[in-house]
Amino acid sequence: MARATLFCDGGARGNPGPAGAGAVLKYNGKTYEMKEYLGEATNNQAEYRALIMGLRKAVEVGVQELDCYLDSELLVEQMNQRYKVKNQGLAVLFVRAWNLAAQLKKVTYRHVYRNQNQDADRLVNEAIDENI
Repeated sequence: MARATLFCDGGARGNPGPAGAGAVLKYNGKTYEMKEYLGEATNNQAEYRALIMGLRKAVEVGVQELDCYLDSELLVEQMNQRYKVKNQGLAVLFVRAWNLAAQLKKVTYRHVYRNQNQDADRLVNEAIDENI
C-alpha cells in the first residue's frame, strides 16, 4: 500500500487579514496542488483550512496512509493531541480535520520549517495575490 505525503500551509497578511491555504498531495506518482483564497482569516484558521483541503483530497483519491508535513507547530501538536484546542473557532476546524483523517487507515503529523514547505507556501501566496 503506497503512502502519500501532504505538505500544507496557511497564512494571513495582517493576522487577521487576507488569507490563503495551500496544499500539495503526492500519491501514486501523481502530485495534486491545491490553493484557496479564504478572505479574512487568522494564520491558524488558514493553516487548518489548508490541512482540511489536503485531507479532503486524500480521501477523494483513495489514500489509506498519509504523512502530513506542516510548518505550524500548533496544528501538529493539536492534531497529535499534545495541545488542547482552546479557541472555539479553531475547535470547529479541528473537528472537521479530525473527522476527515479518521477516514484514512493511518495519518501522521510532523512539523517542518518553512524552507521545507516551499511549494505549499507558494500556493498560499498565489491564492492571496490572485484575489486582493
